[in-house]
This record gives sequence, C-alpha cells and structure tokens, in this order.
Amino acid sequence: MISKNMEEAFNDQVAAEFYSAHLYLAMSAYLESIDLPGFASWMRVQYQEEVSHAEKIFDYVIERDGRAVVKSFEDPPVEWKSVLSVFEEAYAHEQKVTGLINNLVNLAQGETDHASQVFLHWFVNEQVEEEASVKTIVQQLKLLGDSKAGLFQIDRELGQRTFVPPAAGAE
Repeated sequence: MISKNMEEAFNDQVAAEFYSAHLYLAMSAYLESIDLPGFASWMRVQYQEEVSHAEKIFDYVIERDGRAVVKSFEDPPVEWKSVLSVFEEAYAHEQKVTGLINNLVNLAQGETDHASQVFLHWFVNEQVEEEASVKTIVQQLKLLGDSKAGLFQIDRELGQRTFVPPAAGAE
C-alpha cells in the first residue's frame, strides 16, 4: 500500500506529465504553423511519450492500492520566437521535470518506500535520456545559425523519429 504522501506526490506528477504532453503538443502546433513538419513530428512523439509517462504513474498508484486523481494544470504557451527558442524551452522544461522526479525519489527514500524507489528508477534514467536528446538539438540549432539549408536538413532528420511505447514492466 502506498502512503498518502506518496500518493499525492505521484498524482501531482501525473498532472506535471500531462502538462508536459500539452506543452509539446503546443510546440508541435507552432512548428507546423511555420512549415517545419519534421520538428513538429518530433514534438508530437514527445507528446506521446509524456502521455505514456503520466499513464504509467497513474497505473502505479492504482497498483499500489492508492487513489489516482486527475488534476488540472495551466495552459501551455502557444507562441515562440524561433525554433531555437522552442527547443531551449523544452530543454529547460526537461530539467524541471528531472527535479520533480528527483523530489519523488527523495520522498520515497524518506518514507523507506522501496517499491516506489525501484519504480522511479526508470524515470530517473528516462530523464537523463530526455535532457541529452533535447540538449543535442539545441546545440545543433545553435551551430547552424542562420543556415536555412541546415534547418531543413535537421527538420528532415527529426521527422524520422517514431513513438515506441515503453516495454511492459520496464522499470
């Protein structure tokens, strides 16, 4: 059985993951509006990943005999100054999510909730991957500067990404 503190913290994280999903969907819509379908597709995959993260946590709360609660969250922004600003915001957001996951780990450790610590291990690893992925794109965008050809090449490359759901029981 999960403690009330852990249950509430996980439910807050579900809301944070759904916010992340909506942020990435808003970024996808913006990128579509400036005719960069590859970047938009990449963000759509991010959206799908974040929804799967929220559902994974939601299901975990239920599995631990807790009460999963769907909470509201703020609206994401809808405009950015550039492709670079989109990905810089995505990178900053992933760093924030890493902090939220680390706080959950700290809470689980403080409550000696070993099951939650094991469950959260997957998310810790996932955040390392998420930050590295977005940081690479930020760095590439900075390197190409004003090169339209470079922008379109990255757009084509990012458009190849597909959503791969986490394997069942992958923790």
